[in-house]
Amino acid sequence: MDLTAHQRSTYETTLRLGFEAPFVTERPPLFSPAAAAQDIANTHGSLSRFAQMLIPTEYAGWVEETTAHVESCYVGDWSSLHKVVVRGRQALGFLGRLGMRNLARFDIGQIKHHVQLDENGWVASEGVLCRLGVEEFVYTAGSCDWLLWQFSQGDWDAEAVDISPDRFIFGIQGPASLHTVEKATGEPLSDIEFSRSRMAQVSGVPVRVLRTGISGELGYELHGPAEHANDIWAAIVQSGLQFGIKQLGLRSQPVQHIEAGIATNGLDYLPAAILSPGAPRQFRRGVPTGSFVPTNGVTDYFRKPDELGWGFRKGVPERDFLGRDALVKDARDGGPGRTLMGLVWDKRDVAGVLTSLLEEDEAPDQMEIPRGRGPHFDQVLRNGTPIGVATGRTISANLRQTISLCVIEQASAAPGTEVTVLWGGPGTPQREIRATVTALPFKPDRRRTDVTSL
Repeated sequence: MDLTAHQRSTYETTLRLGFEAPFVTERPPLFSPAAAAQDIANTHGSLSRFAQMLIPTEYAGWVEETTAHVESCYVGDWSSLHKVVVRGRQALGFLGRLGMRNLARFDIGQIKHHVQLDENGWVASEGVLCRLGVEEFVYTAGSCDWLLWQFSQGDWDAEAVDISPDRFIFGIQGPASLHTVEKATGEPLSDIEFSRSRMAQVSGVPVRVLRTGISGELGYELHGPAEHANDIWAAIVQSGLQFGIKQLGLRSQPVQHIEAGIATNGLDYLPAAILSPGAPRQFRRGVPTGSFVPTNGVTDYFRKPDELGWGFRKGVPERDFLGRDALVKDARDGGPGRTLMGLVWDKRDVAGVLTSLLEEDEAPDQMEIPRGRGPHFDQVLRNGTPIGVATGRTISANLRQTISLCVIEQASAAPGTEVTVLWGGPGTPQREIRATVTALPFKPDRRRTDVTSL
């Protein structure tokens, strides 16, 4: 059995059996298609799960890896992301109805952030939509199950095909990313503008080069056939050596999103799709941690697009899309009333939690470093009154700060506002940590760097 057939067979088995099946014996692990090339540098021998796939936890160390996208560049593996091709005469019509963004102007090779809502206006799924041809698109997200379920509910003159095990996705982000990818492809790539893509070759293998910005820095992605993933990964590493490239493990992957002010589905909010047959099958079911206690059930973990910075600047448009009526009602009622901001946590208060195990008093919940691995929600207070929810707490080696995102009431959202984060789950020795509201992103946005002069 060749690599692609093996990947697809294992992928389909994990989907069919689900996370309830015994690990390995009845639910075989799915490794990255680049696992052999990655294992060379994985001296710790540690693997972590991202969706159904196991990838290295750490290579050189999390501090070195989380600073690479600022100082040089990294290569990271996002092959575990769900990928679905939608093609056919009504493919564009279906995607335009499913997502809140206008797709009327959508060039071949262009990339758009595709935010998909449920009928209540909650974010159900969000990811990257790339136009491959006149009637062909690929949607990439943590989970595409919401898209697949919605597609099955209509009678569209199109098809939606899950290509997840057949394709790899490698991210190369940082100031040296262009030079690294150009050396690997052997051709200039400065013609690729931000949120655009085109085909190129690495080691004779056709790959799609996308200019993206998940790190908030200049960056690219390579999408290509799984059977060549090992060779492509090795070629990128080799091409980047002279530029100081680092290989990025799963432990460090989510830190850059917080620095860039990007909320991550399943970590900083829960998708409304979990209440439907379109719920993500790739991720374990679990209970969020943290001090925040929902009063309205699971929907308190959901978010409206306005709360994540994805709303409309000029009001809800007239065109039809799923969830539009709910957004119109929200706007008529004054909007959600909360906005996404950043928090900088007080260093002394954070240090008190980190060193609490060295004291005699009962220790509070500890902080995973650099960031927690699952959804974590903390109550934010101002003068003792709840005014928001903090997520994504991470230690940033680039900023030398502990930072987080925060969905916060508009009245308390001004940069410089002093607030308190309640740290520790209910029933534990909780600590109040002082924090300051700040604008996002936490560091300059360099995604649209002019590369013509580099």
